[in-house]
Amino acid sequence: MSQPGETRRGLAYVVTAYLCWGLFPLYWPLLEPAGAVEILADRMLWSLVFVALLLTVRRGWRGVRLVAADRGRLLRLALAATLVSLNWGIYIWGVNHGHVLETSLGYFINPLLTILLGVLVLAERLTTAQWVAVAIASLAIVVLTLDYGRPPWIALALASSFAGYGFLKKQVSGGAMETLAIETMVGAGPALITLLVLAGQSRLAFGQHGLGNAVLLAGTGVVTAIPLLLFGAGARRLPLTSMGLLQYLTPVLQFAVGVGIRHEPLPPARLVGFALVWIALLVLTADALRRQRRPAQEQRGEPSAVR
Repeated sequence: MSQPGETRRGLAYVVTAYLCWGLFPLYWPLLEPAGAVEILADRMLWSLVFVALLLTVRRGWRGVRLVAADRGRLLRLALAATLVSLNWGIYIWGVNHGHVLETSLGYFINPLLTILLGVLVLAERLTTAQWVAVAIASLAIVVLTLDYGRPPWIALALASSFAGYGFLKKQVSGGAMETLAIETMVGAGPALITLLVLAGQSRLAFGQHGLGNAVLLAGTGVVTAIPLLLFGAGARRLPLTSMGLLQYLTPVLQFAVGVGIRHEPLPPARLVGFALVWIALLVLTADALRRQRRPAQEQRGEPSAVR
């Protein structure tokens, strides 16, 4: 297929993945009366079932064995699985307890924490614009802390756990499906034990509230795996600049769901905090586009527009 055709496919895959993630706040409340712990356990277990079926159909288990044979990759994937499980659990709890806006804030500030992770762990140097963006975001957190009467712990926990997850995933080579299979295997044991304990305490919702509820709980595996697989397929076909610009689609949709559908309160001070985060992201995006454009201009022998 031609390069433009591959790019269009990549765009379709990534946009679909971000749309799915952005609309997740509409799905999790449908699973009640299941609690956040049970939903997380179901999500981990049924994700493994779904990915295992796909690997069997595609005969991809050899790739899983190759990835698992490397102890370094296996350890990183186990840590990544722990972080993404923590991220999922906090996100589900936040959505089902009326904190959709704060969960969207977490994914808005995730790129900024990723930058800080690069500075602290990889000793990377920030540009002036990146420092400005981090400073604005820090001010936003102060404003939101004053408004909430507490630090925005849900947002900070979501952003830091997903930034760590992305950092570890970048260090692991392997196909999206194969690495996802190992991640879900790591979480499957604790997930199964959790469900058995809940069943022993007569607190398990699965199978106790009709076929529809059971199907929706089992469907958590499908709605988890499909966006991740689409994202992995799209990421190979799109430039990083496009990926960076599109990633904000998810928290924008979550924010719209929180305000427009869940009718969560958005007092002026909280809106100011969100606006500061958006300004920081605009500064960050403009800087990324400027740095992306400069090498292309230099390659064509054109003078750079920005010095």
